[in-house]
Amino acid sequence: MSKVKTGIGRRSFIKSVSVAGGGLIIGFNWLACKRTTEEGSEEMAMQMPDEWFELNGYLKIGDNGIVTIYSPNPEIGQNVKTSMPMIVAEELDVDWNNVIVEQAPLNTDVFTRQLAGGSQSIRQGWESLRTAGATARQMLLTAAANQWEVPVSELSVENGIITHSGSDKSIGYGEIAKAAAQVEVPEEVELKDNDNFKIIGTSRKNVDAKKIVTGKPLYGLDTYRDGMLIAMIVQPPAFGMEFKSMDAEKVKEMSGITDVFTIDTYPEDMEKEWSDVAAFSKLVVVVGESTWQVMQAKKALDVEWELNPKLTEQIQILEKSAGMDGASGLESSDLHASLMANVGTKKSEIVRKDGEPEKAFENAARVIERSYTCPFLAHNCLEPMNFFADVTEDKAELYGPIQTPEYAEKSVNRRLGINLENIDIQMTRMGGGFGRRLYGHFLVEAAVISQKLGKPVKLVYSREDDMTNGVYRPAYHVTYRAALDGNNKLTAFHVNAGGIPESPLFANRFPAGAIENYLAESWMLETNISVGAWRAPRSNFIAGAEQSFLDELAEEMGQDPIQFRLDMLKRAESDPVGEDNDYDAARYAGVLKMVRDKSGWENGNTNLNRGVAAYYCHNSYVAQVLDLTIKNNEPAIDKVTCAVDCGIVVNPDAAKNMVEGGTIDGIGHALYSEITFEEGKPQQNNFDDYRLIRHKEAPKSIDVHFGNNGIDPTGLGEPPLPPIQGALANALYKATGKRFYKQPFINELKTQETELKT
Repeated sequence: MSKVKTGIGRRSFIKSVSVAGGGLIIGFNWLACKRTTEEGSEEMAMQMPDEWFELNGYLKIGDNGIVTIYSPNPEIGQNVKTSMPMIVAEELDVDWNNVIVEQAPLNTDVFTRQLAGGSQSIRQGWESLRTAGATARQMLLTAAANQWEVPVSELSVENGIITHSGSDKSIGYGEIAKAAAQVEVPEEVELKDNDNFKIIGTSRKNVDAKKIVTGKPLYGLDTYRDGMLIAMIVQPPAFGMEFKSMDAEKVKEMSGITDVFTIDTYPEDMEKEWSDVAAFSKLVVVVGESTWQVMQAKKALDVEWELNPKLTEQIQILEKSAGMDGASGLESSDLHASLMANVGTKKSEIVRKDGEPEKAFENAARVIERSYTCPFLAHNCLEPMNFFADVTEDKAELYGPIQTPEYAEKSVNRRLGINLENIDIQMTRMGGGFGRRLYGHFLVEAAVISQKLGKPVKLVYSREDDMTNGVYRPAYHVTYRAALDGNNKLTAFHVNAGGIPESPLFANRFPAGAIENYLAESWMLETNISVGAWRAPRSNFIAGAEQSFLDELAEEMGQDPIQFRLDMLKRAESDPVGEDNDYDAARYAGVLKMVRDKSGWENGNTNLNRGVAAYYCHNSYVAQVLDLTIKNNEPAIDKVTCAVDCGIVVNPDAAKNMVEGGTIDGIGHALYSEITFEEGKPQQNNFDDYRLIRHKEAPKSIDVHFGNNGIDPTGLGEPPLPPIQGALANALYKATGKRFYKQPFINELKTQETELKT
């Protein structure tokens, strides 16, 4: 066992005894599972205790041994609402069948980092969750030892039953919980050795699974309150435009419509949080009795828009306004592509330089150069943006799907002038996030609307509102160069990466550290279009581009793609170049070896069109091999083999689901998806023209394998997505004989088909 300091005082470890019929339940009460009788049938539900005893901010125990464990972080489908309580339950040593899981309320005094983003929930919460469970266990053992007048060292616990080794005495957690709640919080507790885990590392069903599949109200869109009105926004039709005027009189007379007005979500003098990203602050709001009535009123509303001169002035590209010869400030995708290809490299800044790359390129016998691009992407959560708000003069009740409740609370405080202690944000389960709900402008909008009306409202975005609102994945462009000497050996590597409006470059990631002469340059171009984190930010493009280039480079050098990577990683492990390499070469090589073995890469099956890729991000390593065929000029993906090193896997089935989901998500967006612009206006606004992967286009099978190295958990929600795009591109090359440099790849496949016909 390892000892850790609890580091938590009485303010955080709330030990007051709560006595109530059924207990004080904050937020929702969703049963983790049901008891099973000896015959195997399920009882209707757990018997709720008469009294609850709160041992710390993470859990409370009922007088009958039922344990409620709070899941502190927002749930966006990554299954933390099941996995995080599993970690607490492990150290508490309780029977999982006796556990109830609740979504914890926002409470920065008790919980740290109540945020869903960066694949960090389990990694960041690992020690604090274990400590919470171990602390409660120690307090229960101490209470039993005091009652029996024996040393704590003579006690053991299993499945919530404390036993004394020197007698036949035993007692359940429920029987001793009241006394335990009065015990001092220990300064130090022991955590279990990994070999003694009974819950961690075993598959447990999603605690909300039954409610999800039976349509129970779990999501923000399910919210309903008596007297609640529905609000929707009308935003500018193009980036670079803003509200000028409207004629709302006829709309106000429509059935069910109660009001039409404008709001300014973020006034110029308001201090913003990093999460307050919004392209459009000045909005028209339509309020009514039902969603359908409000949607019809939106269509009938006559609004006039104008160019936003301030936005236009801020955007400078080539010392001219972004519009160039067109409408000033209104951007187009053609302009974006031209600027990234011709202007970006002129704005480059050196981020890392090892050796003498310029000299190596001058002396090269051959230089291979390739460029890769990708478009803007929308997040397209299944559940559109929404939030419920009930704001009174001195209190704000907010309820809905948000990845950053801590920051949203501060934004509401600054925007409405209501004290933080009077702002109550409750987190619902989310129908997808992917980074989109990191940015809580829709929550702030709901709060402003409710305050203006003096009534409870639910703000609902239509799919069109969401898809044309921005906070997109940026558009990127990267050029790779490799220098080969007369013996066809790699002597230098150069990456020049940028985008609108950020660069995707990770200068210290592989192959940095593996090549003597290495140069990494970065650039960016400004834009009116708002962007934000999209699943595996920056990695979601640069990984696929890098892995495509490495594959092509291996072919030019006459080497096997996997062995080529392994040889470079061997250099990075044994004799690394530079000191800032941010990856573990041995772990990186480990997933490549695993995927080589599990996929049968070396079996010599020439009938397979196979592509391989591997990447490190969010502290984890993923390698993938993808097999496909081309049917009617469409890729048919037969199988993907995945090797993953993310440290200890808490819930294997849930982890496998995340890898499968990330793999499919990466394939779909690389193949089909894009947002394009004409004079600032998005050309895609719903799923009829924004292409997502279909069920029939998903891989027929995905074979997932996890490494077992005992390292504390690292990220998993995002790492499976980036490399699969490179594996896909490399497999497409094997199937078609053509390299793919521009996403979405389906456009290049169609171009290839046209060329063949002509």
